[in-house]
Amino acid sequence: MRFDLGPALLFCPADRPERYAKALERADGVILDLEDAVAPADKTAARGHVIESELDPERVIVRVNPPETDAFAADLSTLSQTDYRRIMVAKAQSPKRIGRLDARFEVVALCETAKGVAQADRIAALDNVVALMWGAEDLVASLGGTSSRKPNGRYRDIARYARSRVLLAAGARGKAAVDAVHLDIDDTKRLAVEAADAAASGFRATACIHPSQVPVIRAAYRPDERTVAWARGVLHAATGERGVFSYQGAMVDEPVLRHARSVLSRASG
Repeated sequence: MRFDLGPALLFCPADRPERYAKALERADGVILDLEDAVAPADKTAARGHVIESELDPERVIVRVNPPETDAFAADLSTLSQTDYRRIMVAKAQSPKRIGRLDARFEVVALCETAKGVAQADRIAALDNVVALMWGAEDLVASLGGTSSRKPNGRYRDIARYARSRVLLAAGARGKAAVDAVHLDIDDTKRLAVEAADAAASGFRATACIHPSQVPVIRAAYRPDERTVAWARGVLHAATGERGVFSYQGAMVDEPVLRHARSVLSRASG
């Protein structure tokens, strides 16, 4: 199983069916949200909307409620009546529960609690898990904290640690990693910085909560012309070379060539 959605994944409340098609049109993939975006009283109606929807299932993820909740079983029963087979498990923290899920579903495990981040390695190792995502606000809340960011807008150390741990856990198992949403819609400057860092660090995609964030994320993940030219040049120079060689005054070995291949892959994505 391969997760190839991205780089911009747009959340859409599942109780707003009039937004489904537009959200998918504007982003690289849509996350229909049956969890936090939908009030408890509206979840039944939201499930009905998901059943009636006709989106391209290859570009849809459905965020379901945590496995420990009664709503989780209802969510999965809903999806069995659709063609949607990729689910995002909210507050994923039990490898046993996730591993027992119906084999028809591909799982994006959302590690957004202290226990979930601590279990990221074991969760990533599960055969039905195709990607990991992390979340900052629920994580800090699970620790009894009040904010994931400092007054200057930068993540606190605990959030940065969780982000790195989830990325490493996913990468160690050959799974994709999805970066967390940026809640301040108007702060496009910091979103651009964080999305560029996500791309450079190895995240496959960044989730977002508003269509205006999509082009910012896409631009951040797209290598500039100078970087693409370097990647093409160094890979061309590597033809016929064996082992380490020099290119434009810098040492080149296999890790550098992998970086170049990654650049070209993102440029053509």
